[in-house]
Order: sequence, then structure tokens, then C-alpha cells
Amino acid sequence: MAKTPDMTKTMQDMMANFPIDTSSMQDAMKSQSMMGEKLARVALSAAERSTEISARWAKDSISRMGELAAVKQDPSEYAKAMSDFASAAAEMAAEHMAAYAEVAKKVQMDTVDLMLTAGKDMASDAQKVAEKAARDTQTAVKKAATATADK
Repeated sequence: MAKTPDMTKTMQDMMANFPIDTSSMQDAMKSQSMMGEKLARVALSAAERSTEISARWAKDSISRMGELAAVKQDPSEYAKAMSDFASAAAEMAAEHMAAYAEVAKKVQMDTVDLMLTAGKDMASDAQKVAEKAARDTQTAVKKAATATADK
């Protein structure tokens, strides 16, 4: 039976000759985490504001229901109360939907701002990595040329 050669030492030597800088991976993870945190803040702020709008809308509707449920002397007053409630409900709906639209607009603006900032940061990081790789490659080529010339 043929023995399979042990490639462990060969692989270790080969990997030792490749300059691997893990700091760029650590930096990428850190910036991704920071981006996630900022996006989470935007989302949580929007959720908080939306909850406030919903609570205010519910409170306004309940207070209007109290007026609707009050005893009236004349039967036509019930029809008027219902009409007033319906028009007030429509007005409240428009008001609160506009407030929701403002929340959505703010989330959109904040998200676009974060994405633009992240894009600029990524471009800057990519440029730094490319420059470092070029320097490392030039150094390796010079070493190889020197080693070849010395032989």
C-alpha cells in the first residue's frame, strides 16, 4: 500500500509565506457592528414615535366615543353626534397618517445618510487596503529579485 504524503508541513510553510493581515477583517466587523447599531437606533426611534402616534390616536378616538355615547334629548341629536364623530374620525385619520408619513420620511432620510456615510467609509478603507497591498507586493517582488540576484 502506498502511503499518503503528509502535506501539513508544506501547507504550514506555504501559508507562512503569504502575508495575511487580519486587522482589515476586524475593522470590517467593527464597522459592520457600528452600522447595525446605528440602523437599530433609527428603527427603534421610529417604532417609539409610531407607538406614540398610535396611542394618541387611540386616546383621541376613545374621548370622541364618550361624546358619542352621551344621552341625548332629541333623536336627531344622535344622528348629528354620529355625523360629528365620523367627520372627526376622518380628520383624525388624516392628521395621524400625516404624522406616520413624517416618521417614515425621517427614517428614510436617516437610512440614506447612514448608507452614504458607510459607502464613503468603505471606499476609503478599500483605497487604504489597495495601497497597502501594492506596497506589500512591491516589497515581496524586491525581496524575490534580490534573492534571485544573490544566487
